[in-house]
Amino acid sequence: MLKRICIVVAITISHCTLAFSSTLPGTISHIKQSVVSVATVMLTRTPRVIFYGTGFVVANGRYVITNDHVVPKKIKHEKKEALVIFTGEGSKPIPRYAKLVLRDEVHDLALLKIKGAPLPAVTIGSSSNVREGERFAFTGFPIGMVLGQYPVTHEGIVSGKPPIVTPAPSSRQLTAEQIKRKRNPFRVFQLDAIAYPGNSGSPVYRVDTGHVIGVVNSVFVKKSKEAVLSAPSGITYAIPSKYINALLKKAGLQ
Repeated sequence: MLKRICIVVAITISHCTLAFSSTLPGTISHIKQSVVSVATVMLTRTPRVIFYGTGFVVANGRYVITNDHVVPKKIKHEKKEALVIFTGEGSKPIPRYAKLVLRDEVHDLALLKIKGAPLPAVTIGSSSNVREGERFAFTGFPIGMVLGQYPVTHEGIVSGKPPIVTPAPSSRQLTAEQIKRKRNPFRVFQLDAIAYPGNSGSPVYRVDTGHVIGVVNSVFVKKSKEAVLSAPSGITYAIPSKYINALLKKAGLQ
C-alpha cells in the first residue's frame, strides 16, 4: 500500500517525503502531488494568466525547481503582474505566489520560493548512476492549462548521454546558441519520449522509486543541438539532477 510519510513537529508539517510502490501508476499518483505549473498573473490584462511551463516541489515543500527559460526575465511589478505557481488538478487550480531565489543560466535551472503551507516534495536522486537503456517517466503540462490543469505522463528510456553541443563541420555553421553552449559544455540525458514546450521543467523520475534524476528541457538544449532541423525531431532532453543538487546547495537547502 502506498503511504505518505510525513515528519511532524508539534502541529506544523516541516517536511514531507513520499514512499512508492514499484508500479508506475502508483508512482505517478504521488509525483503529481508535487508537480506544478508556472505562470504569471495580471488582473488588468487579457488573458489574466500566462502559462510558461512546469515545475516541481523540492526541499522543505516551499521551493520549486523549473527551467530558467520558463521564468520571465522581467516581471511587471509596477502593473501588478505576479509570478505564481498553480497546484491541484482540474479546471480550478490553486494559485500560490512565488519569487525567484536563484537562476543557473548555464544549466537552465531556476529555484523559486512559494508562499503558504508546504507541499509534498520529491526526492532528488543521483544522476551519476543513470544507465543507458533504463526506463524513466516524466510528468508535466505539455499543452499548458488550455483544458485545465491536468498533468500528463510520458515514459521512455535514456537513449544516450550526449554533450549539449553537437559539433559543426566548421565554425561558420555554429549558431550563436551553439557558440554560447560550447563555452560551458556538459552532458545531458537524451530520452526516447516526446516532450513539448509546456513540458519544460517537468521532473524525470525513476519508475519504481519516484526519485528525480533530471529536468525536462524542450527548448534550451534543442537550440544548441537541433538548430539544423526545420521540424521537431521527437527527441527529448533532460538536465541531470546533479545540477539541481548544486543549486539547492548554493541556496543553503542541502
